[in-house]
Amino acid sequence: MKITAACAAALALLATAGAASAQDFGISANAALTSDYVFRGASQSDEDAAFQAGVDVTSGSVYAGAWASTVEFNDGTDAEIDLYGGYRTEAAGYALDFGVVGYLYAGDPSTSDYDYFEVKAAASRSVGAFTVGGALYYSPDFFGAADEEALYVELNAAFSPAEKWNFSAAVGNQYLDVSDDYVTWNVGGSYALTDNLAIDLRYHDTDFDNPLYESRAVATLKATF
Repeated sequence: MKITAACAAALALLATAGAASAQDFGISANAALTSDYVFRGASQSDEDAAFQAGVDVTSGSVYAGAWASTVEFNDGTDAEIDLYGGYRTEAAGYALDFGVVGYLYAGDPSTSDYDYFEVKAAASRSVGAFTVGGALYYSPDFFGAADEEALYVELNAAFSPAEKWNFSAAVGNQYLDVSDDYVTWNVGGSYALTDNLAIDLRYHDTDFDNPLYESRAVATLKATF
């Protein structure tokens, strides 16, 4: 399986976090209902609603977690399950994040070749209420049978003018070795209804000519614990 090494790395980081002392250990969970699960500009739920949930553990600078979402590819695939882990640090005023993400698909056809993993490097810097950043994701054997190597490059920015408000935007380019490259972008804002519940309204679009990649507005209600 493509993601064996990625899953092993994520589980190793999870074990490292779990072995830490109680003072260093942190755990959180989340659940969300979204009107459309959009990943890099493409609907993963056939433009229908999706339910999502995840759990994260941290130990100092090390983190690991799992996240899942319902999907609809019209081929029997039921869900996407992500396993991830990484290391966060700071240097010269920048927040740095290095990690690996494994993507598993439950119920997918035996010939789908959907499962894959990516390695990640990201950096961001905050100045007052503003944060700007960028990220790189590389996969040596990407989703599906068509593409092998893939690289996703993103620039993003966020603005938090008040305690309960956050506005953000991102633009990215998905580079593929066989399929057409495309540009995707999104812009939106979130509002904290309570300490544990927030709503996000976001507009997504791409320059790829496919109904599942067309412009769309998405509403997401997310709870954190």
